[in-house]
Order: sequence, then C-alpha cells, then structure tokens
Amino acid sequence: MATYKLQINGRTYQTEAEPDTPLLWVLRDNLGLVGTKYGCGISACGACTVHVNGQAIRSCTYPVAAVGTSKVTTIEGLSAKGDHPVQQAWDEVDVAQCGYCQAGQIMTAAAFLKTNPKPSAEEIENAMHGNICRCGAYHRIKEAVKLASTKI
Repeated sequence: MATYKLQINGRTYQTEAEPDTPLLWVLRDNLGLVGTKYGCGISACGACTVHVNGQAIRSCTYPVAAVGTSKVTTIEGLSAKGDHPVQQAWDEVDVAQCGYCQAGQIMTAAAFLKTNPKPSAEEIENAMHGNICRCGAYHRIKEAVKLASTKI
C-alpha cells in the first residue's frame, strides 16, 4: 500500500491504496464520494467520468498513482449548489430518467464545453458519443448540452 495526498474538489484528502487501484474505487470506497458511478470497468460507458486538471477521464481504469499533484473534480465538486450551466440545462430539459449515467454525462459535457463553448450539433454528438445511456435519453442529452452552451 502507498499513501496518496489527493486534491479533489478543492480539498486535500489523504488515503492509502495500491498504486494500480482505479481512481473510481478510491473516490467511492476510500473517500465516500459516491456520485461517480461504476458502469463497465473498461472505460467504455462513461459513467465514471471525472475531471483531472479539467480533462474528462474515465476513473474506472485510471490508476490512483497517475493522479500525482493533479486536481480532480467529481460531480460533487462541479458546483457548490448544483448550478453549473450544464446542471441547469439538465434540469431545464429534464434529461434524467433512471439517472445512473447522468454524473458521467454531465462531467463529459462540462469538460467539452470548457474547450468548445459554442459547439455545432455534430461536435456535441462526437463529444458525447462515448457516454452510454441505457434509457436512451440521447436526444435530451444533446439538447441539454446545446442549451448549456448558451449559458456559458
């Protein structure tokens, strides 16, 4: 076991884990940050998406040892009051059905809009393509990303 000092959501956490432990399990099991979800374990579905230095990454395959001094943001840290433009758009469009994939969808959209604040429909489609929604809410997800782009 190694000891890690992690910068998550503006706070410093210290925890022990094996170096190859996925960041997802450190967040959920060690630190109690359970907003990030487990979906597939192979970086294929996007449910586990968090930001590392502003970049969307799949935490289910990202080893805790790779975090180093990077700043990690989870869905809990995206905004203090749930008022990030993407979260607002999600509410306005009423995207969620079961809600399981939503944290990963929102985190992917937030990172994407930070680098491309005025995307085309095709760019939104490409950016969100790797996030799976079992409920099939893709049309509303794309609509919410477009709406969020007008709020940023």
